[in-house]
Amino acid sequence: MTERSFNGRWRLVALVALAVAVASCGPRQTILSPNSDQPDLFLWEHGLEALEMRRWLDARTYFQQIVDGYPQSQYRPNAKLGIGDSFMGEDSTESYLLAANEFSEFLTLYPTHQRADHAQYQLAMTHFEQMRAPERDQTETAAALAEFDLFFTNYPDSPLTDEARADWRIARDRLSEDSYRIGLHYFRIQWYPGAIDRFREVLRDDPEFTYRDQVYYYLAESLSRTDKTAEAIPYFERLLTEFDSSDRLEDARERLAELKVQ
Repeated sequence: MTERSFNGRWRLVALVALAVAVASCGPRQTILSPNSDQPDLFLWEHGLEALEMRRWLDARTYFQQIVDGYPQSQYRPNAKLGIGDSFMGEDSTESYLLAANEFSEFLTLYPTHQRADHAQYQLAMTHFEQMRAPERDQTETAAALAEFDLFFTNYPDSPLTDEARADWRIARDRLSEDSYRIGLHYFRIQWYPGAIDRFREVLRDDPEFTYRDQVYYYLAESLSRTDKTAEAIPYFERLLTEFDSSDRLEDARERLAELKVQ
């Protein structure tokens, strides 16, 4: 599936979900401001208060009125973000779809806004929060990584960068762990060529994989069991050099000594 068709399908799903959600909520209550001079400010302040109190629907009601009724308001862009944040707070598959739609629309409408980095980060998080266990489908993990990469490219000086990098590492580990577990399965059933391919794939695609000590160990073992001792030794050495603590350190020392004697 092409990126364009994937994005189109994603937007279609989000819009359908949005329509269903709105229809199920019934007519939106109109909240009027006693201050006729600055009704958008009134709505903005009450929306923020509701958001902080985790009253997601109330917050969304205030913010939506700014978006719909005050197109020239200085609070409209942030209200759009507030709607997305309120959906994120609801923490469900449907709400993440709706949040993604809000953040995508924000980036289309306000690409140079000072909080565009927040929208891009949150867009990545709509996928991050839906990541599945390593042995299951990793579509959401890959989507999260793609959105984080856009964040790093477009907003290199964002104050959210450290947080985004930490989340990126978690997502990248999840994807790498999926390949690592497949390699470990091959190792256990003694299909060493398949294990070697998978372990090398992890090190090639993700050289900073958090659990690469395990990859080093099982890759070295797989190589040694296929009479490739000279290739196995450097991986045992890398494990001992790069890791101060690992449950494979002692085993690696013993195996390294054995192989060097051989």
